[in-house]
Amino acid sequence: MSIPFPSDAWIKAMMEDLNQSQAYAEAAKNWEGDFYFIIEPGGNLDRTVILYMDLWHGKCREAFEVTDPEARKPAFRLSGPVQTWKKVMTRQLDPMQAMMTGQLRLQGNMAMVMKNVRAAKELVESCTRIPTIFPV
Repeated sequence: MSIPFPSDAWIKAMMEDLNQSQAYAEAAKNWEGDFYFIIEPGGNLDRTVILYMDLWHGKCREAFEVTDPEARKPAFRLSGPVQTWKKVMTRQLDPMQAMMTGQLRLQGNMAMVMKNVRAAKELVESCTRIPTIFPV
């Protein structure tokens, strides 16, 4: 059964996948930092959706769709149009290239991200394993 992106059900499915992934656990063993993934409108998505993930030493401790953006102060915010998210999640666009070209915008410690490129790639791999329905 495919899960609509972006949604609370989708981010929870990704948390489950990440927590079962030995490759992610190894790649992200030194990672400390939570994220807001900010998906901007496009296609059939008529509002901005924010998904939260608390990533800590190769595990996802918490994940949910955000209802109050002020409730958390995540270390990182990654934002962009839903069309760009779809390209990254379907391997049509490399996530680092998307950030370097401004198609996705990162707020937070870029040096930390660059030191953990393998962890970022494993995060994207997890996205590709979630059966997804995109709004575009």
